[in-house]
Amino acid sequence: MAEALIMENCDFDCSTNNRNHYTADAGCTRLIVRRGQAFEIKLQFSPRGYEEGVDQLALIAQTGPCPSEDFGTEAHFKVTDTLQEGEWSATISSVDGENLVLSVISPSDARIGKYALSLETSTGTEENSCNVGEFFLLFNPWCPEDSVYMENDEERTEYVVTQHGIIFQGTKDSITSVPWNFGQFEDSILEASLEVLDNNPRFKEDSNTDCTQRNDPVYISRVVSAMVNCNDDNGILYGRWDNCYGDGVSPMFWIGSVDILRRWRKFRCQAVRYGQCWVFAAVACSVLRCLGIPARIITNYNSAHDTNSNLVIEQYLDDKGKKQTKQRDVIWNFHCWVEAWMTRLDLPEGYDGWQVVDPTPQEKSDGVFCCGPAPVLAIKEGDLAINYDVPFVFAEVNADVIYYVEQKDGTSRQTKHTSQVGQNISTKAVGKDSREDITLNYKYPEGSEDERRVFEKANEHTAVPREQRAEVPFAVDIKIKVSEGMDKGRDFDVFAVINNHTEEDKECRLMFCARPTSYTGEVGPECGMKDLLKLNLQANAEKTVPLRVLYEKYGSSLTQDNMIKVVALLHDYSSKDILLAMRDIHVKNPDIKVRVLGEPKQQKKLVAEISIKNPLSEPLVGCSFSVEGAGLTDGLVVKELDCPIEPGQDAKVRVDLMPQLSGLRKLVVDFESDRLQGVKGYKNIIIAPLPK
Repeated sequence: MAEALIMENCDFDCSTNNRNHYTADAGCTRLIVRRGQAFEIKLQFSPRGYEEGVDQLALIAQTGPCPSEDFGTEAHFKVTDTLQEGEWSATISSVDGENLVLSVISPSDARIGKYALSLETSTGTEENSCNVGEFFLLFNPWCPEDSVYMENDEERTEYVVTQHGIIFQGTKDSITSVPWNFGQFEDSILEASLEVLDNNPRFKEDSNTDCTQRNDPVYISRVVSAMVNCNDDNGILYGRWDNCYGDGVSPMFWIGSVDILRRWRKFRCQAVRYGQCWVFAAVACSVLRCLGIPARIITNYNSAHDTNSNLVIEQYLDDKGKKQTKQRDVIWNFHCWVEAWMTRLDLPEGYDGWQVVDPTPQEKSDGVFCCGPAPVLAIKEGDLAINYDVPFVFAEVNADVIYYVEQKDGTSRQTKHTSQVGQNISTKAVGKDSREDITLNYKYPEGSEDERRVFEKANEHTAVPREQRAEVPFAVDIKIKVSEGMDKGRDFDVFAVINNHTEEDKECRLMFCARPTSYTGEVGPECGMKDLLKLNLQANAEKTVPLRVLYEKYGSSLTQDNMIKVVALLHDYSSKDILLAMRDIHVKNPDIKVRVLGEPKQQKKLVAEISIKNPLSEPLVGCSFSVEGAGLTDGLVVKELDCPIEPGQDAKVRVDLMPQLSGLRKLVVDFESDRLQGVKGYKNIIIAPLPK
């Protein structure tokens, strides 16, 4: 009679398994695998080895606080002759004396999370059970049966594996690139991402129901959207937009998600202060990629926030073109959200693919500050009844804008202004740092038959139907043009260009003003102003009026967004029309230079020399560089400078790097001082692998 089979040791072979499951960048100390794909574990028995025909083996995989087969969080399965796809299954790959190799596979719809694996052995008369160890199970975009399957290998690499990226900011006329370190495979980020799930209110209310839904990327993305902001829960980030960040960190400071997630976890899920839309989106992107859901950052320029669901944004200005306070509807210069890739099994056929997931707290969805997943196709087609939150996102890219100018008698007059929201919708190109314009993913071309068809369909779902937009030719039009060299520290010119298309001379009043603004549209004091009471416009002629914007005027009130709003109001005395032109301009920061000293090889020291020139006429004090790069640094590295940086001088530091990962890596840099904040730069470094 055979004695009980006793496991002496277990080897998860993390190095091989993680490499096969595209999680090798997370290291080889933990087993991190993807569902629907087999992995191997090596078991050593003592004092005797496994005997075929004598020993029967079974495994138990459990996740969540209360594992249950009924809720799909526990699986009890025998070791059989072959792997059974579509269910938890195991088979023997090889036997060598006391050593046994098992191949294990999970179903492609298994619940993701941290699993405990145990082994049961039986000879018929003798039984034994033991703990094998723990492993992490993620979504699998490489598995065709998985609901996050992505066919294109280059896209999978970009949207799941790549730990760095570019976020687009600025204005629609001056798009800027901001580097970001997603760091989804960095140490402790997987644990933090799972804590995000375990801290959501639904888990705390009913952990069984929550965990049973963790096989569904729709559910997971909705939880992540809610948990990245802290408005309803122990979320990751506290949002703030008033330029008062003294009790925390300015949103402009961040260059990656790793430090944010580690802070949140270190301080027991206390919200990190502070975030704005691109920070919310970037952290959500990191968590989604970490869990295995393909994700990317989207930037929408002239992004509307429609509070009353009528698809109309109403803006009120005073007689000098300044936006009045207490407006509910707003237009942001840009707004960032996430797209997550998934199959929508909860919807009719046709809505699979990219879904908008927006963690910035703006409006509640089912009583919680979250947004999405909203199918991009539903947004484009105006299918506003489709889950989730399609009307809100549709308005962000499609709402009409009406401006009202307050008159001296207290009445308001509607202006003639063509302001199209949802422009230059952008994301990082696959495998490159360049911008990909995806506007046509969200909307049909203006004036096309499809655009009119979608307008009519969407109009059926609004409380107050809109009239179809129509381009009306103006007798007079006005535009704002800018000059070159709008660099911080410099004076520059902007121009109001007015065209009189009539056969008659006209006399008008021009109010031309520049004010510092935030990207959400809040404006500061005037930094340039002209009020021309009698501006003569000749028939069929163009007139250009310059406005000088002085650094001594804008420098002290410029927000960290580095934006100036230029407004021109033209009063046509003869027709009584009021024409409005607006343009948000981005004042350029100086460039950060990064020079790499040494040979870029894995596990060989490198030095990065980082510098920036002071472009201002006054010294910079309180200067510091922050540096971060997945596989290059151990988290965030901050270097402070002791001395002020005089005008024209370089601020310079050196940072030691120890590359842990080979391949293309991005070193991301932020520079802070009293007068220059949130200056970003980066350097792509190709790290040679260790010799085999």
